[in-house]
Amino acid sequence: MSEQPSVFDDLRDESEELDRLVAGIEEGRWALPTPAPRWTVAHQIAHLAWTDHSALLAVEDPDAFAGLVAKALTAPDTFVDEGAEAGAARGPAALLAEWRDGRARLQKALREAAGSRTKFPWYGPPMSAASMATGRLMETWAHGQDVADALGVTRVPTDRLRHIARIGVRALPFAFGAHGLPVPQEEFRVELTLPSGAPWTYGPEDAAQRVTGSALDFCLLVTQRAHRSDLDVRAEGPDADRWLDIAQAFAGPPGQGRAPRGGQA
Repeated sequence: MSEQPSVFDDLRDESEELDRLVAGIEEGRWALPTPAPRWTVAHQIAHLAWTDHSALLAVEDPDAFAGLVAKALTAPDTFVDEGAEAGAARGPAALLAEWRDGRARLQKALREAAGSRTKFPWYGPPMSAASMATGRLMETWAHGQDVADALGVTRVPTDRLRHIARIGVRALPFAFGAHGLPVPQEEFRVELTLPSGAPWTYGPEDAAQRVTGSALDFCLLVTQRAHRSDLDVRAEGPDADRWLDIAQAFAGPPGQGRAPRGGQA
C-alpha cells in the first residue's frame, strides 16, 4: 500500500482544487449568493484568506494574534462577517492574489514547524502545526462546498475527507458542551467509507454508541453543509442519535446548519 500524503500535502491539494474552481469564472459570478446567508462567492474566499492570515499570525507572532482575539471578543457576533466583508470588497483579482499569497506563506510556516512540539494559540484550544493544517483543510473544504453549491458544480470527493472526519469525531465533546448538554461517558464507534472505498474507523469495535455511513456525508454533517435527513449517516444508541443532530467540527457557537432539501426538518 502506498503511503498516504501528509496533511500538509492534502491542505495544499484541497486549496489548489478550490483555486481552480474560482480562478476561471467570470468576475460577475463572484457576486453569486452561497448557502451562507448574505455571503457571496467572494465572501467565502475572503473568509479563507482572512483566516489564513490569522493562522499565520498565530504561528509567527502570537502576541499580534492575541490582539486579534481581543478584538474578536469585543464583537463576537460580527467579527467574522466583518472580515469577510472587507475582503470581498477588494475585487476578485486582488482577493484571489491575497488568498494565494497568504495560504502559501501559511503552508510554508506550518511545514517548517511540523518537527517541533510547539502548540500555537487559536480561537479554540492551542494547536500543533499538523492540527492547524487539518483545521485549515476542513475550512477550505467546507467553504469550498458553499462555493461549489453557488456555482452549480458537483465536486469529486477525495480521501482527504479522512482529516475532516477525524476533526468531527474529536469535536464530539465540544458539540455537546456547545449545546449545554452533558458529554456522554460511553465511547463511540464510527465506521465510514471513504470515496476510494477504503474504510475509516474510530473507537472500540464493541462500543454500543455507533455511527456508520458515507465519509462524504458525515463530513457534510459535521461541517453543517447538509441536513442530517438528506445524508447517508446512521446512528445506533441514544447518545449517537443525539450527536448527529448537533455535530459540528468547527469552534464557536452552534451554527444554524442547512435546511433539509424538502424544506422541513
